[in-house]
Parts: sequence; C-alpha cells; structure tokens
Amino acid sequence: MMETSAPLELLYQISREIAAALDLHTVLRRVLSAALQHVGAERGSIVVVDDQGKPVEATLVYGNQYHEHTTARLRDTLERGLAGWVIRNRKPALVPDTRRDERWLRRPDDTRSETGAKSAICVPLLAREKLVGVLTVVHPQPGTFNEQHLNLMQAIADQAGIAILNARLYTESQRQARVMSALVECAITINASLELNEVYRRILHQTMQALQVETVVLGLLDEKGEALIFRAADGRQAGSLLNRTLPADQGILGWVLRQGKGMILTSPEEKRRFGATEMFEGQLKAMALVPIQDRERTLGILAAINPPSGVFDPDALLVMTGIGSLAGIAIQNALSAERLQAAQRRYQELFEGSIDAILFTDLEGRILESNRQALQLFGYEKQTLLSLSIEHLQAWPPGFPPHSLDALEAEETLRFESLVRSKSGYEVPVEVYARRQRWENRDVIQWTFHDVRERKELDRLREELAAMIYHDLRSPLGNLVSSLEMLKAISPTENVEVASILEIASHAVARLQRMVNSLLDIHRLEAGMPLTERQAVRVSELLNRAASDVQMTLRARAQRLEIADQAPGAWVSVDVEMIGRVLVNLLENASKFSPSQSTIQMGAEIPEKAPTQVRFWVKDSGPGIAPEDQQRIFEKFTRLAGQKIGGLGIGLAFCRLAVQAHGGTIGVESQPGKGATFFFLLPQSFETPS
Repeated sequence: MMETSAPLELLYQISREIAAALDLHTVLRRVLSAALQHVGAERGSIVVVDDQGKPVEATLVYGNQYHEHTTARLRDTLERGLAGWVIRNRKPALVPDTRRDERWLRRPDDTRSETGAKSAICVPLLAREKLVGVLTVVHPQPGTFNEQHLNLMQAIADQAGIAILNARLYTESQRQARVMSALVECAITINASLELNEVYRRILHQTMQALQVETVVLGLLDEKGEALIFRAADGRQAGSLLNRTLPADQGILGWVLRQGKGMILTSPEEKRRFGATEMFEGQLKAMALVPIQDRERTLGILAAINPPSGVFDPDALLVMTGIGSLAGIAIQNALSAERLQAAQRRYQELFEGSIDAILFTDLEGRILESNRQALQLFGYEKQTLLSLSIEHLQAWPPGFPPHSLDALEAEETLRFESLVRSKSGYEVPVEVYARRQRWENRDVIQWTFHDVRERKELDRLREELAAMIYHDLRSPLGNLVSSLEMLKAISPTENVEVASILEIASHAVARLQRMVNSLLDIHRLEAGMPLTERQAVRVSELLNRAASDVQMTLRARAQRLEIADQAPGAWVSVDVEMIGRVLVNLLENASKFSPSQSTIQMGAEIPEKAPTQVRFWVKDSGPGIAPEDQQRIFEKFTRLAGQKIGGLGIGLAFCRLAVQAHGGTIGVESQPGKGATFFFLLPQSFETPS
C-alpha cells in the first residue's frame, strides 16, 4: 500500500487518469480501482445520484471482479446503510469495526457465526458543492483504516467528483441525443404513409428496432371503449396474438388505459398482480406497455415483450412513450385519410357513373325540357317542372343572370356554383353550366347541374386532414427544435459521434418543419391572404441557401448538385423563407426521382423574351412526366399513376401557390424517360437595399 503521507503525486496521477475518460462506467471503474489500490481495500462501491439524490448508476468491485447492484440491495444501502448516512449528512465516515457501528447494513457474512467484522471508509463525492455520489471501500480486517486513510479517500473523492459529474452529464446528453434521434426517425418513418395497415407495420417495426425485443403488439379500443383488440403484432407468437380481444378495464391493460401512462413489468409479483402472464402465454421475462394517445384521447396500447437480456434499458419507457404518441397521431391521420378516400370514391362513382341533371330553357328562362335526373333532383313531375321558370329552381350568384339570357353568345358556356331548390324546399349545392345552343331549330339555353354535395364533403375532409396534420405536428416539432438546440449547447463539441447524431436529427426536423410550414402556407394562400414578409434579396443568395439546405439529402444518395447562376447581379423582392422552400421542394423532388450517383442541376437566368423577369430552374435525371400530367401535378393531393415514391401530394401545390402569390408563373418541361426541368419566373426587383 502506498504511503499516505505523500499524496500529491498520487492525486495528480489519479486526476489525470480519471479525467481522460467521459464514459461514466469507465470513470467509475477507474476511480474505484484507484481507491482500492491506494488504501489497500479488498472491495468497494460507488453510487452515483442525480440532482434529486436518486441513484442513477452504481458499480461494485469484489474479488477483482466488477458486479452490478441489484435494485433491492441498492435501495436498502441508501435507505438504511452507511452510504445513505453519508449522503444525508454530506460527511465522511470511518468505521474501524463494522460490528460496532449501527450505520453498517449487516449482510449474511456479518452474522456472529461468520468472521464478518470489517473496517470501512465512506466519503461523499462532491462537485461545486453539489452531491454527485458516494464512495465506499472495505477491508476484511477491523481496525485497518485510520484517519490518514480517511483523508486520502476524501482527497481522491475530491478529485473524482468533477470527473463523475462531467461523465454523468455526458452520458445523459448522449442518452437524450439517442432518444431524440430515435423519435425523429420514428416520426418521419411512421408519418410517411397514410395507409392504415402500412402505418401499423411501421409502428411495429420502429418499436422492435428501437427496443430490440422478441415481440411487439398493437391493440386498439373498440368503438364502445369496452374491449381492446390486437390489430397488429410482429415477432415471436405474433400469429397467436393477432385479433385477440381482451377486456379494456382489467389487469395491466386496464391500468395503462386508465392512468394514461406506461409501465414496465419485470418482477414475478408484478406480472401475477396485473395478469400479464394471461395476456402473453409464452415465457414472459419482461414487458413494457404504453398508451397510444391522440390529443389526450387514448386509442389503445403498444406493448413490447422480452428484451434479449430480460431487462429493459433505462430509456425504454421514454422511447416507447414517444412512439406511442407518434403512433396515435399517425393512426388518427390514417383513419381520416381512409374516410377521405372513401368519400372520394363515392364522389367519383357518382360523377362518372351517373347522367347529370339537364334542363333546356328558352332565352327568357322558361323550362322546355328535362331529363330523368333533373326530375329526381328537383322532385317534380315532368309536366309541373315544364311549367316553371329556371329562376324558381335556383339561387342566382351575384351579377347573374344578365338582363336577358339572349346576351349569351352562341356556344359560350358560363359556369358558377349555386343552390337548387327542390319541391320539398331542400337545397342542394350544384355546379351549373349554362350554354347557349340550337335545339329543335331554336335558340335555347342548356343547363347542366352537377351535384357537388360529395365534393363539398370531400373538400371539408381534406381541410380537416390538413389542419389535423399541421396542428398535431406543430407542437412536438417545436419541442424537438428546442431540445436539439439545448443538446447542441451542452454536448461536448469535440465528440464527432454526438455532433453527427445531432446534425442528422436537426436535418430531419428541418424537413418536417418545411412540410408543415408549406401546408400552413397553402391554407393562407388559398384564402387569399397577402404576403407580408417581402424583402429584396440577391438571386445568388437564394440559390446558395437552397443548395446548403439539401446537402445532407444529396450526400445520402451520393448525388452531386451543379449551380448555373446566370443572373448573379439580379435581385427579387420575395418572402425569402417561402421562396427558399419552393427551391428546396424542387431540389428534394429531383433527388427522390433521380438515381443514386447522378447529377442534379439548378440555376437562374434572365430570359431574352422577358428581361424584367428571373427564371429559376431545377433539372433532374428521373423518369420524366407525361404531357397529360404536367399541369395536374401542381394540384393538391395529386399522385401520378404507377408512382412508387411516397408523398402526400402537397409539395408542388405549395410551390404553385407560393410563386403565384409573388406574381410569378411555374411549369415543367419534360419528356418521358428524359428527366424533367421544373422552372418558375419571378419579377425582378430594381430597388435594392442601400
């Protein structure tokens, strides 16, 4: 044993050794090894506590081997043992004979029939007056330790406190980064589809991947909320779990649904008390369950069963709770999309499979003829209908009709929306086409009525779906952004792995934010709200910003971006963030549809035929777009037939609205199999900042 009278060199060596590591396990083992070696102890332990004094990590060495503390033993030690006394009093303790000190928690080897008398030293670990843990060393012979050993142990503890605090904070930051990165990836993956069964599959896959368990099962409440039905399962015994129905008010399922929070079951007593073994008939090592929630409403339960080690990681419940919240939003969005698609199919069948209501009137509006659908629409017998005038059947829009219908030119068609009134007084929204033509050797007006009740309902459902996606993503996105900024601030700048994880997470969150902002802008622009954030900006700056924002996406696909700025001195007056998202949208689309290791081109120029405009363009090497689809792709929720790459169909719709709001135009030039060039024109700004 080293002489304790000359500790300076010793303390310097210990300080240098423990300061060289940031991993908490490594730091604890080095501190414990140094303490045992230099005071001649046989065994020892370190318990690390958080800011509330609760244990977060512990290491025990005995017989040159490191052991893990059991939960029960660690709890007893801190509540009734010597370490607990030191933590509560923040004072070191020297115990010459453990048989004679009531603070010592007696173990079986301390009984009188054993040679269990020992000597022990226990000291607090402090960093900046903050308690971070407690260090204990034990010698098998009583009376071995003295005041010199106690002073040396306290000196070692003083050196170790800061290192352990730094390692604990580093470990916590890594843990939070892993959790946030996992949840960001889950959010992107789970919300990438609106097809319900595919959403189920993605939730199960992400949960199994994050927790590495044998089995994952997803259960949803029935319409009455009385039973839980296992709608999807993956892994071992998945087939026997699928479609099982269990009471929603009993056992562990009932507890999680009532409390609205998750639970991990590991001990046999907990499993029996909550009836978990009845739910899962195989060998049950451990089970984690969390509620699937949407807007504080519980939809069901997500369960993960049997991690390989038989014990869940400390972050498991946090990760599962996050996945449960994401799952609730994704499932609700998929259900809304399913209802939307059903409404769309009904409308399509009505529009394509039916003959519209048609009336013929003279130029004064007196009804001359009708078809069968018109009789059904208005509810009149034919003779009665032929005695009426068109003005008795519908509400005219402002400014229509003209003083005389004969003001309509031949073959001219007027279109407007109106409400038609049936015989019973019921009003039906319709789309009306009025067209002057010759019929039976006379000039007449042909009135065609499209029943748009289904379309109105479809539009309402679309708006609800868009609003739901926006409002449900906005709050968690804000939390993700602030959490990532905090992690960047506290994470060690020299750690490449942490910086890489944070960069990936930040990029993913930025993509989600652009999508949500685009969805919100679609609503604003369609409502006719004016732009309020215009400012003059160089064209080159817009190009460079967009290129920077998509660099990570391009790197992931080994693609290269070429910029051809042929208008370097040009300025435009725009909402910089909005037009930036237009360019990023076009670049990300080009990346998605172009093969790996290809080149994408972007540029700007002053057209010869429009010298007051700036033409921006993005060219890809994808499959191209058929001529008949080149206008349709700019409509909301449009996806081309046979298109395998997923998406909601809102990106190009946003681009069109954003460009038009700036007084510009947008289009695409493409031939199938030869790629596509998307372009848009904006007015130049000749008033630049001074």
